[in-house]
Amino acid sequence: MAKHAVGIVGATGAVGAELMSVLADLNYPVGSLHLFASERSAGKTTTTPFGEKTIEAFSVEAAQQCDVVFLAVSGEFAKEYAPKIAEKALVIDNSSAFRLDDAVPLVIPEINPETAKGKKLIANPNCTTAILAVALWPLHKVFGVKKVIVSSYQATSGAGVEGMNELLAESRVVLDGGTAGHKVFAHPIAFNLIPHIDSFQPNGYTREEMKVTWETRKIFGAPDMPISCTAVRVPTLRVHSEAVTIETEKPITVEAARAAIAAAPGVKLVDDPANNVYPMPINATMQHDCNVGRIRQSLIFGDHGIDFFVSGDQLLKGAALNAVQIA
Repeated sequence: MAKHAVGIVGATGAVGAELMSVLADLNYPVGSLHLFASERSAGKTTTTPFGEKTIEAFSVEAAQQCDVVFLAVSGEFAKEYAPKIAEKALVIDNSSAFRLDDAVPLVIPEINPETAKGKKLIANPNCTTAILAVALWPLHKVFGVKKVIVSSYQATSGAGVEGMNELLAESRVVLDGGTAGHKVFAHPIAFNLIPHIDSFQPNGYTREEMKVTWETRKIFGAPDMPISCTAVRVPTLRVHSEAVTIETEKPITVEAARAAIAAAPGVKLVDDPANNVYPMPINATMQHDCNVGRIRQSLIFGDHGIDFFVSGDQLLKGAALNAVQIA
């Protein structure tokens, strides 16, 4: 495979760092690596799997010199610059800017890689969506998913390095006998759960919850699939987990669901309750595959439904890993 000039815009953030690691882990054919950030970071050096690199100040012209450019930046930044960079380079955008744009494919390689062919601007899904979708897809292919109810348990890294740092700092405050404060989150996250991620919408759901609905429908090519999500921020550093209930078109059994998951790419069956083996953030951290377990027959939908639990590293399959797989 020919080697590529690879650019990462937003290289100093959590996703930017993961992108570098994944490029190395997957042996992506990096000919040269260009790390772009703000003027404030330009000129600093950083250690990468590809050696010491000097951070460059971002410009459209410099990014256009790359073959592939990963954007790990805000939606506003992406909206302004991604189309310009895409005039000359392949752009894979991690923000929400283009995910629901009909002209831009929203891609999970295990599900809909064909939609990316010939495109120069490709959107990477929301982290919660990606972890749900990669577990849901093998079941949808075999049994036909009719309805989805999901509750997410989302790590602080979903709010970036600042979110992780707030959890660590405020946990120390509490352990030292103090009262936790907050800046990144709406309430203290230390030893707490916050059922509020992103802004509330007119229907009472948050935007994070609606992203799961909108994006999963687009990726599956199922514009009317009923999907309801409750998104909760939890005091962990990384890995999002989700409790999922589905109703299926065809009858489904626990054994058949396990077989479908075990045979699918991107997911790993972790389901031996008798030996206390099931998905958890602690065993899904830094893992490329999303862990799926606690598979059981639904008490609501009977032989046309199951419940399961999935844990996936949202900095990997939910962000950097999926982006590199697209490339």
